[in-house]
Amino acid sequence: MHLFGVLLGLLAIFGVILANDDGLTRVVSWDNGSLLINGERIIIMSGEFHYQRLPVPELWLDVFQKFKANGLNAVSIYFFWSYHSASKGTYDFTTPGKDIQLMLDMAKEAGLYVIARPGPYCNAETNAGGFALWTSDGSGGNYRTSDETYHQAWSEWIEEVGVILEKNQITNGGPIITVQIENELQETVYDPTNTLVIYMEQLKTTMRNAGIIVPLTHNEKGQRSKSWSTDYHNVGGAVDIYALDGYPGGLSCTNPNSGFSVPRNYYQWFQNVSYTQPEYLAEFEGGWFQPWGGYFFDQCQAEQSPEFSDVYYKSVVAQRVVMLNLYMAFGGTNWGHSAAPVVYTSYDYDAPLRETREVRDKFKQFKLLTLFTRVSKGLHNTVMESNGTGNAVNTSAIWTWVLRSAENQGRFYLAENNVTSSRAVTNFALTVNTSAGKVTIPSLQLNGRESRWVVTDYPIGKATLLYSSAPILTYGVFDQPVVVFYLKEGQVGEFAFRSLGNTTFETYGAKSDIKSKKNANGTSFSYTQGKGASVVKFSSGVIAYLLDIPTAYTFFAPPTTSNSLVQAEQQVFVLGPALVRTAKLSRGTVQVVGDNANSTTIEVYASKSANKLSWNGKELSTKSTPYGSLTAQISGTEDRKISLPALTGFKAADSLPEAAPSYDDSKWIVANKTTTLSPVKPGSLPVLFSSDYGFYVGAKLYRGYFSGTTAASLNLTVQGALAAGWNAWLNGKLVGYNPGNASLTSTNAIIQFRNVTLKDKGNVLTVVTDYNGHDETSTGPAGAENPRGILGAILKDSTGKTLTFDKWKIQGNAGGNKNIDPVRGPMNEGGLHGERLGWHLPGFDTGKWEAGNPLDGLKTSGIRWYTTTFDLNIDEDLDVPLGIELGAPSGTVARVLLYVNGYQYGKFLPHIGPQTRFPVPPGILNTKGPNTLSIALWAQTDAGAKLSTLSLFEYAQFQSGFGFGKIDGKRLQPGWKDRSAYA
Repeated sequence: MHLFGVLLGLLAIFGVILANDDGLTRVVSWDNGSLLINGERIIIMSGEFHYQRLPVPELWLDVFQKFKANGLNAVSIYFFWSYHSASKGTYDFTTPGKDIQLMLDMAKEAGLYVIARPGPYCNAETNAGGFALWTSDGSGGNYRTSDETYHQAWSEWIEEVGVILEKNQITNGGPIITVQIENELQETVYDPTNTLVIYMEQLKTTMRNAGIIVPLTHNEKGQRSKSWSTDYHNVGGAVDIYALDGYPGGLSCTNPNSGFSVPRNYYQWFQNVSYTQPEYLAEFEGGWFQPWGGYFFDQCQAEQSPEFSDVYYKSVVAQRVVMLNLYMAFGGTNWGHSAAPVVYTSYDYDAPLRETREVRDKFKQFKLLTLFTRVSKGLHNTVMESNGTGNAVNTSAIWTWVLRSAENQGRFYLAENNVTSSRAVTNFALTVNTSAGKVTIPSLQLNGRESRWVVTDYPIGKATLLYSSAPILTYGVFDQPVVVFYLKEGQVGEFAFRSLGNTTFETYGAKSDIKSKKNANGTSFSYTQGKGASVVKFSSGVIAYLLDIPTAYTFFAPPTTSNSLVQAEQQVFVLGPALVRTAKLSRGTVQVVGDNANSTTIEVYASKSANKLSWNGKELSTKSTPYGSLTAQISGTEDRKISLPALTGFKAADSLPEAAPSYDDSKWIVANKTTTLSPVKPGSLPVLFSSDYGFYVGAKLYRGYFSGTTAASLNLTVQGALAAGWNAWLNGKLVGYNPGNASLTSTNAIIQFRNVTLKDKGNVLTVVTDYNGHDETSTGPAGAENPRGILGAILKDSTGKTLTFDKWKIQGNAGGNKNIDPVRGPMNEGGLHGERLGWHLPGFDTGKWEAGNPLDGLKTSGIRWYTTTFDLNIDEDLDVPLGIELGAPSGTVARVLLYVNGYQYGKFLPHIGPQTRFPVPPGILNTKGPNTLSIALWAQTDAGAKLSTLSLFEYAQFQSGFGFGKIDGKRLQPGWKDRSAYA
């Protein structure tokens, strides 16, 4: 360890705070122990959320409340330049899904601090890594360097978004506590003249000029380099607080026994690289994304396991990580064309909060840690006392971390399997240091992939636990201290109080077989965890809840303060419901708002002034328990029946009239450029890169004209990203196609003109190219500037002689970069005929169309559009996550777009996969009233294509006090307007 790090450790031992700050504010400061907000230490427990991936503003608060309910005190948010800037010089922060002021207000309302991450580059498996797509033609310069063209482009974005971030800093009463610049930019050359150093200095200067005075951070790309820390080779560009990311699970979607090797070098890494700063994991595995052709998230059970939360997250906290952000905590949906090529429509990510907004068990398990760290003040500033195999235990099968508090006498022991992937049941004893001397605690157990906290000299209000081998979920200070323990059923817990003398007790609820034993240190208590919950009332006034794991998942500690920094006395304890969003005490009534699926008992512990309970605004018949809590019954949704309509009554129309030679393309753009700013050289002229003509997203259509009857073949290279395909028709006849390949960004084919009648003049080649996003910077040769569309089209006769095209025309999404549908935004739709004419929008008149059904489909190649409407009538007090399931017969080669009320909420590639189920949230769906559904079915072969499955289904039902029925879908769903100009 560096000498200065040793000195910091000594200062920590004596409780001396010499906090660092950025010279601009001391509201947020830091030292080696933790972040300090207004001088008070806090462990940041954060979750990543991307508002772009959930374009319904009302649901942002739903997500934030679920974050808070599961113990998070912060949310980390990327702000994607691409989402707000459809064209150079234009910025949208006011339409509903882009109203980041509203989003920041909601985070504050939910009691969450905000870690703002505005880029300009984000990565995030989003289109172009977050770069504005208008830079993809090469006009953005040399990305992520000090290149002046790039500097001018990104600095305007930071200045624009910075106006909103500046006024929402905690120093101005907002929730923002830190701002991250760039992301995963590796520093490998420590030279002040290096372009990356200059670029980082430019970023810092622009942020400060925008008024950002909270600490600046940066995220290290794993342990692959050591970048931008003031404590390590600082030649410029260093940020205030260094951060690291880590995705160490190594978990498999097919083998639940794979991976699960916990890194144990985080503590040493931070001591080497950022020893004056708090240990910060800006991205730590909350799940993992899946690629085209991979697995669907529901298959990846290992990534969803609560075991991961129990072992990995506790382990990093035991390594003194005090700023932890889960990526993703809620993934959401890559609706429209917001995805980078490496992912498909779903961005569920196997995150703790499912894409459907359902809370997974691994989030409930994480809550057992977040609520513990919230109130464990001694854990907020610690010294690593020891760690290792067999450390403080009687077996080499166990590894133990020992942290000593710098604020009091307490210690925190974390026991984990020495081989963290082990599923063995290991019994062991642990010897701990307490203020009364050493104590050996027998009868501890790790049951498979599990870890376990043991604390000593742990204060709970006016009482202090001398030690406890029963892990503490939390404690609260009411009229008396209330401590909550949890264990797996059948495991043994033991604890003792310091200086409470001869203490007696009474037990209530489930059987606990708790016993007391007098020894040299006073009286200790041991018990075997039973099924459910039991309560122990001690004569000293302490109340203890003993919960098994399933019951602990239904325990909540909603704050009674709007402050994100919650004290032990600023909570209400609630046991029983599926979710508790908020709780407050008013005139003797504890008013609880939450969600519930199954009828159950609700139990609330609050101050003695409370004598009534209400649930979601309705007063309950309340009873008091002998130990001071209140109980009542709340209903579930067992008797609530939801009737979902069949998806029938479709009307259909041809969505590829452009394949016909007679099609009128007079309104199309002539593609005649002979030069390009792109760093990629075109394969032929004219340049046919779609971005050069202002078409960035979605399918593109090309019409190439040539004369004569000697043409025999076409050498065609198309780049639409991973899994993207294309089709080519000559004079109306299919002559070639590529189905797309999940491993190939571009594809090439020699198309032979067989059985096609050519004309002396006016031969028309129609090419439809699909699109799966612009690349992130990790994809060579030029990242987001890798062109899309046709890279080269070389016409030849039968002797191999190159012929020339008379003319090329191009068409893409309606209006190109004009953003004619600003509510849905610049990435929602592409250039298919039906998209350009707005057939997907509510209110489009299909009265003249013929009846048709995607279950019947096409008998030959082509693109056919199907539209229907359906009504929903879901009660306003229910949250019913819904989805649409698609399927196709085996062997189908097709590309399918799913539009709901004008939003592209699914892309289905049956021959590539994996996704067949597409969640659609309320607000995109009208849960009361009419909905418009459109299916664009692109059959890539002359065998045609059809769907075999098309149905609306529900994932779950919750009775909720959130008010989902009040979501204003009208402002999110602007209707059809005439678009004939874009035909």
